[in-house]
Amino acid sequence: MVPVARVWVTGSADGIGRAAATAMVADGHDVLLHGRNDRRAAEAEAAVPGAIGAVAGDLASVEEVRALAGAAAGFGPFDAVIHNAGVMMDDGSPRPVTGDGLELTFAVNVLAPYLLTALMPPAGRLIYLSSGLHLSGRPDLDDWQWERRPYRGTQAYCDSKLAVTALAFAVAAGRPDTLSNAVDPGWARTRMGGSGAPVPVEKAAAKPVRLATGTDDATRVSGRYFSRGVPHAAHQLAGDQAFQAAVRSVCEKITGTPLG
Repeated sequence: MVPVARVWVTGSADGIGRAAATAMVADGHDVLLHGRNDRRAAEAEAAVPGAIGAVAGDLASVEEVRALAGAAAGFGPFDAVIHNAGVMMDDGSPRPVTGDGLELTFAVNVLAPYLLTALMPPAGRLIYLSSGLHLSGRPDLDDWQWERRPYRGTQAYCDSKLAVTALAFAVAAGRPDTLSNAVDPGWARTRMGGSGAPVPVEKAAAKPVRLATGTDDATRVSGRYFSRGVPHAAHQLAGDQAFQAAVRSVCEKITGTPLG
């Protein structure tokens, strides 16, 4: 009999997050959902009957992420957290700016999972959704917010996924009692990926679900990057301690909150 796990999935109103939550509830696990506002949280609960609840919070707002961390922690402790939520802008779009004055992709894809990790009681397992596009990451460490460069949405996304992969590795190194990994779910049929994407959303969700709830040795690993369901080499910078420190430093500077 597989032990029941308590898992929180960010961005679970649709796409990979909803598919992951649905699969885990079907397997008998206790799953907390998340939507960026009350309406989306209610949609998540309606779409995933059997979940233990849903919390609301906009990951583009530092203040709301702080409140979200507290609200989610009230349902814990968690065996696993799947940091699934993410955004990607088109190359032709203007630089998107949050209410905090941050570039939106960085705020949602990097800063939010950093702050949730820093503020919440440690979970046994942390899964950060990365992307194969992280291999094309070329971040400017002096211009994380794209304030000086011409804005390119796709490159901002690549850079953010490289940064969150480095964050997963940094957590793995700094928290030996936590299994922390990054997962490329593939080009999935989601609102972001489009209907023509080759990977069914259920298949994209399968690896994060296994890492969150699996009991075999293949799931008891840390500091790995998974692609197509198996460990793969990540971008060289993801494992570079200086780059990991740079990611942590910019997030701590913005939030005033150390990772710990």
